Amino acid sequence: MSSNNNNQINVPEAKEAMNRFKMECANEVGVNLKQGYNGDLTSRQAGSIGGQMVKKMIESYENSMK
Repeated sequence: MSSNNNNQINVPEAKEAMNRFKMECANEVGVNLKQGYNGDLTSRQAGSIGGQMVKKMIESYENSMK
């Protein structure tokens, strides 16, 4: 079974915007995210950032449907 890494940004120009979005979401959930390596985060902290990102993307999509 081959392993595909789907964590790559498909549009290179979007990378900086995604980094800003991630930093914004980390700030909202109270996680001190720094530029570069953040391997010292707990699973809970990383999950809360990802969860906040998904929540905001869903809200944005729902608002665009109105």
